[in-house]
Amino acid sequence: MDKNKIILFSGNFDVITQKVENSDVEFWYAREIMENLGYDRWENFSKVIQKAITSCKKVGNDVNNHFRDVTKMVVIGSGAKRNIDDIMLTRYACYLIAQNGDPRKEIIAFAQTYFAIQTRKQELIEERFKLEERLAARKKLKESETELSKNIYERGVDDRGFAMIRSKGDEALFGGYTTQGMKTKLNISKNRPLAGFLPTVTIAAKNLATEITNYNVSENDLQGEFSITSEHIQNNQSVRNMLGERGIKPENLPIEEDLKKLERRVKSTEKKMIKNSELPK
Repeated sequence: MDKNKIILFSGNFDVITQKVENSDVEFWYAREIMENLGYDRWENFSKVIQKAITSCKKVGNDVNNHFRDVTKMVVIGSGAKRNIDDIMLTRYACYLIAQNGDPRKEIIAFAQTYFAIQTRKQELIEERFKLEERLAARKKLKESETELSKNIYERGVDDRGFAMIRSKGDEALFGGYTTQGMKTKLNISKNRPLAGFLPTVTIAAKNLATEITNYNVSENDLQGEFSITSEHIQNNQSVRNMLGERGIKPENLPIEEDLKKLERRVKSTEKKMIKNSELPK
């Protein structure tokens, strides 16, 4: 997501931020959040709120501390006033709502990041957004590699063979460096996964090659270690060629911070958000 969109989306959420009287606790009204998240009907948005409330309960948090029913006086089309039901939402409540929204919507993905942090500083939002993208890419790679392991075990390849296939794929992607070769180059411990230290673009590249291998192994009913290894090497080489056309050499990209540490930081941030965003009794 480019900086202009981050500034635009941030401004839209900033302007509807409320504060509890005589307190630093921020909150948002559900009906105003609804519009910013791209929902047109309260009936549809209420379903997302209910999913968020369920998520809140599942982790043992008091729903009343984060979702508080209120009644507001609004002006309707004729100029008359009437009461409508609304909900005061803490930052954590908004975060859960975004988590239960449609992740394909760009604004939903942004909202997950916006409400996950305690400050609205643009640079921190950008940093968190990049982290979320990297975590999402790593999750997809894990899923595709798990699928590959299932596929090849059904076709006569054992654990050693799977490790060899993956390493040969890395060797093709990284210009001659095997998995262990890249770990040595980047000074990564032998017992830590290489993908945990790669930038998003490289993780996505590995995932694309693995997804193609999965498809062709199933589609062409490839059998045995040799044929599957050959397929995986070709796919990684093709992805490498594509990156090379854009001036990217995966083996030369700098190492990133360990994703395990970043995941722990994300969880720690979430705990602080829950504690600091509760509505006063």
